[in-house]
Amino acid sequence: MRWIHAAGRGLLVLLVVLTGYVASGARANEGAASGRGPLTLATAGDLTGYLGPLLEGWNRAHPGERVTLVELPDSADESRAQMATDLRDGDRHRFDVLNIDVNWTSEFAAAGWIRPLPRERFPLGTFLPPVVDTATYDGRLYAVPYVTNAGLLLYRKDVLAAEGVPPPRTWAELERYAGTIAPKHGLDGYAGQFLPYEGLTVNAAEAVYSAGGSILGDEGARVTVDSAAAREGIGFLARGVREGWIPEEALGYKEEESKQAFQDGRLLFLRNWPYAYVGASAPGSAVAGKVGAVPLPGPHGPGTSVLGGSNLAVSAHAEHPDSAARLIAYLTGERVQRQVLTRGALPPVRADLYEDPALIEAFPYLPTLRESVLAAAPRPKSPRYDQVSLAVQAVVHDAMAGRQTPEAAVRRLARELAALS
Repeated sequence: MRWIHAAGRGLLVLLVVLTGYVASGARANEGAASGRGPLTLATAGDLTGYLGPLLEGWNRAHPGERVTLVELPDSADESRAQMATDLRDGDRHRFDVLNIDVNWTSEFAAAGWIRPLPRERFPLGTFLPPVVDTATYDGRLYAVPYVTNAGLLLYRKDVLAAEGVPPPRTWAELERYAGTIAPKHGLDGYAGQFLPYEGLTVNAAEAVYSAGGSILGDEGARVTVDSAAAREGIGFLARGVREGWIPEEALGYKEEESKQAFQDGRLLFLRNWPYAYVGASAPGSAVAGKVGAVPLPGPHGPGTSVLGGSNLAVSAHAEHPDSAARLIAYLTGERVQRQVLTRGALPPVRADLYEDPALIEAFPYLPTLRESVLAAAPRPKSPRYDQVSLAVQAVVHDAMAGRQTPEAAVRRLARELAALS
């Protein structure tokens, strides 16, 4: 009979094990039913290494919803390509939450790659108002703003002080100072990001917007670029190269090359993002202590910057959408947004942080950046944004290089954009 008792004990062990499996399965099913569970967050390369520690805080507090960070290439084009490949493949997707460039929101939403999100789950009312528009498409919220950015005009404080003039507020003042004061001090006048890539699309859009124009309307359904304002904006950039206050070398500048030219003491004025102010003001910079920043000028006063930054979106294939939404709410909360600035040197989306005296002392450009963001506008919205951007880059570069007049360039751009719609 001993074998019967042994069999009984074995049966009891088997029942306990099976009960454990059932309970474990029930908990797993419960998690799946509630939309909660582990996540992956895909982002372009984290150059400052700030994001990992932020996610460690989430993981400690949410062990059942741990986040794995996936860093993609630094290049925006390469990151977008990898995200798009993953989002198209619903059977083998790797990414649940995506840190996407603000100008990808419309494209990803129109393709059905990211989920619409309930507005009430996120603190949208605490954000700088213009940034929310970058996260919407066709009247719905498809992402949540995470970091923002706006272009600033950096200038040499010491040079303008020596000449007894304030920083320029209009294009006419910028042109005059760049054309007369800069060569007097052995400097080039003005530069932005003029290589034919996304940076030139931004610079061109800012010029057109500052003159009161637009490029597309109705979420990309209508071409609006053929206007006097667009001709004025593109003409401003082309005139700079033709008259020499924009150096020809700047036609090959991206963000880093233009930042380095200013930081080395070769430029009087530079259009760039706030990170360039930080670099130019750091120890070892040839212009440390000599850098000022103001909003971009326009034809008759302050101009309009294009909004930069990134938004957080949830993949349409995410298996745990509730956890994804909870993570986004965590990353856009006040405490984490403060660390986005202090650890990552990235402009936060929370409005109150721009009025914090301690942060302003550490980041003196914050009030100017706030002013620029509040007056900024998103890049042209379109489900085919990548092709829109390529058209803008090619046409505007031709105009700046003198291969086409601004008038002919605007007509050509209107035709090319119409062919995309």
